[in-house]
Amino acid sequence: MKLTVVGCSGSFPSADSPCSSYLVEADGYRVVLDLGNGALGALQKYTSLYEVDAVLLSHLHADHCVDLCAYWVARNYRAEGCPDLLPVYGPAGTAERLARAYDMPENPGMKEVFEFRTLTPGSFELGPFRVSVTQVNHPVDAFAFRLEHGGRSLVYSGDTGESPALVELARDTDLFLCEAAYLDGRDTYQAVHLNGREAGEHATAAGARRLVLTHIPPWTDAERNRRDAAATYAGPVELARAGAVYEV
Repeated sequence: MKLTVVGCSGSFPSADSPCSSYLVEADGYRVVLDLGNGALGALQKYTSLYEVDAVLLSHLHADHCVDLCAYWVARNYRAEGCPDLLPVYGPAGTAERLARAYDMPENPGMKEVFEFRTLTPGSFELGPFRVSVTQVNHPVDAFAFRLEHGGRSLVYSGDTGESPALVELARDTDLFLCEAAYLDGRDTYQAVHLNGREAGEHATAAGARRLVLTHIPPWTDAERNRRDAAATYAGPVELARAGAVYEV
């Protein structure tokens, strides 16, 4: 599998990165995990907008899904005609939420461009991937994803606070792309986000082989979060950056 970080900024775009979006490729199949603010423009650096095979939305906060509105425009008004329906997996109510975001009637809304499929915990086949989904700990319905192909795996946490379910999903994964939006000792809200220390603890508990911290807002000291994670996780740990590519 090839993982490209399209965007990794938390909460709002930074000067260097759009919000959350990740491109995963294997055997010519392309899956986009989340499509937050600014991600659609950056995605075009790495693939044609008309060669994406599916989109998985972890949850419906704007920094993870709002650029699907712009994607609807790019597909619906394409000069050569609208491509075939693109599968979009998201929490219940995704189609309705995005229609409201674009100020259009909920029916048909965006359903003539996207084929909306509701996520539930469990596993399913998607092109060459086996995708496993678990619900995580966030104020809205939110999911983490595990993608497996060719005996390898990567796990994306989405947004979550402390989550035993995420630890189980990430068990022995080759690459753990884990959010670390909070700063240890500064941010104390529960069941919203992880800090660097907690991300490291989750990676250790899961036995993950590699940890990449993501979703760090511009107002958070990313390097401190990396150090905090390294203090609780003995494996390789690094910060996600827009444009980074990982072979899994």
